[in-house]
Amino acid sequence: MGEAPAFLVEDLQDGPLNGLELKNGTCKTTTTVGDKTYVTVGAGDGTLSIDVQIFDRSLGEWVHPTVLGTKPLSCKGHSAVLCENRILVLKKGSKLDDQIWFLEVDTEYVRQQRKKLGTEVVAWSKGVIGNAEKPIVISGPSGVGKGTLISMLMKEFPSMFGFSVSHTTRAPRNMEKDGVHYHFTDKSVMEKEIKNGKFLEFASVHGNLYGTSVEAVEVVADAGKRCILDIDVQGAKSVRASSLEAIFIFVSPPSMEELEKRLRDRGTETEEQILKRLRNAKAEIEQGTSSNIFDFMLYNDKLEESYEKLKKLLGLDGFVAASPKSAAPKEINLPVDHSVSKIDDKIIISSGLEKETKNLIMLDVSSLKGGAPGRTRGLDFQVIGASLDKLC
Repeated sequence: MGEAPAFLVEDLQDGPLNGLELKNGTCKTTTTVGDKTYVTVGAGDGTLSIDVQIFDRSLGEWVHPTVLGTKPLSCKGHSAVLCENRILVLKKGSKLDDQIWFLEVDTEYVRQQRKKLGTEVVAWSKGVIGNAEKPIVISGPSGVGKGTLISMLMKEFPSMFGFSVSHTTRAPRNMEKDGVHYHFTDKSVMEKEIKNGKFLEFASVHGNLYGTSVEAVEVVADAGKRCILDIDVQGAKSVRASSLEAIFIFVSPPSMEELEKRLRDRGTETEEQILKRLRNAKAEIEQGTSSNIFDFMLYNDKLEESYEKLKKLLGLDGFVAASPKSAAPKEINLPVDHSVSKIDDKIIISSGLEKETKNLIMLDVSSLKGGAPGRTRGLDFQVIGASLDKLC
């Protein structure tokens, strides 16, 4: 807590501001939520991230929050409007995929981090038009055939599915490439990101950390693909406890005898390794079948039949690819000079220039999904006539 720059104090006394351009080339917005006024300030040259300060009226002083998430760079200006527990920030003059951001001020993630860190917290999340297919979490004991089933999916639907790239703190081996085989990182960095809730699941193996980050899953969705997570039961348990909405499938062998036969037929492990895998498999099957982690159980007796059942679970039986022409637009082209207003769950964006006032953009925020530390999806928009009568 403490003092803020003088220009913030003076301007705040004049009441709410949205996109005010200050004399020193910066742009500021103020949004009041209860006793707190959230002030976002960005420089017009786009070299710095948008800064966040909070004025707590109940205390009569400024609060400097811990800001989580990727901070958006400042731009030619920005506007802001409150959407329940988060502030929608629209950047002016930015690239199409960098115009919509949310500053979360009282979401579940922010409340968790506030309690954990013992300080005031806000979190940034990039807004995305449209939704993404739910990721698929597939678990099962070694030798059950889940890798084969996943390979069959990838072969039949190469443009539909993708894998997230895991993080690890171990050093690269041989020809391994950063960002391809793993995201190689320092242990201190990964531990901090785990603390900040940026990982869906992680484990320590021989002194090194391995894990799946929220961002790694989001990148797959950004590419228009459905993410597949091939992880163990403990990892699936962690993902289930996270905010990620996914489909959880446990692949089980028809019997322990059949699983042992498959492991021995592979001829890749020693007797000691086989016995260890069987012990682990028994524990995983007990957890997988008795817990509430998984949505579906898939008994892999006959491979082809199991694959057809998997496709049915994912809604892919009789799948026909949609025409690319029918796909909804994924990006919104905002006027550089614009103003915003709010009617229920709809944000009305209008151009500040007379020659561009023929059309308005209506941004629908009624079905938001996700959020920090990942993307905020579920946004929809349409271009409408200048009259607001149809919205009221």
